Amino acid sequence: MTPQVLYRQRAHRSERGQSLVEFTLMVSIAMILMLGLLDLGRAFFTFLAMQDAVGEGASFASVHPTWVDGSIAGPDDDDPDNITYRVRNSAPTGTLVDMSTATVTVTDDGDTNIGSLITVTMTADFQLVTPFVGGIIGSQTLPLTVRSVAVITSAGP
Repeated sequence: MTPQVLYRQRAHRSERGQSLVEFTLMVSIAMILMLGLLDLGRAFFTFLAMQDAVGEGASFASVHPTWVDGSIAGPDDDDPDNITYRVRNSAPTGTLVDMSTATVTVTDDGDTNIGSLITVTMTADFQLVTPFVGGIIGSQTLPLTVRSVAVITSAGP
């Protein structure tokens, strides 16, 4: 055997595990990126669900601006004829955010006259799945806040 053939055989033997190591490193990086994208997609879906719920609350508030929460048993009243109930129960389930514990606030321009603005705001904590994303932003929860503004069109009954 010539020295060139021996060198090629030794070089081939020493690179046997290289492909496996490269594959393992690339799969690890790809999985971290995929999980980060999964968290981003879930957060965006939850944001859109919250935006839809707040829009429903603002639409209801434009017609009934004084019906902020249940007047019989307080804010946790199951009466569907109030803004807070509409916002919390309009959001779809499965968003991984408990909408019943979300903070809903209703503010107006100081009066509830026709033509004034009324703002409905919802804040909830979104739980991240990927620990690496939580390490980057400093927390495993991401606060999401959405708001919708409507013009009061009726003084309400």
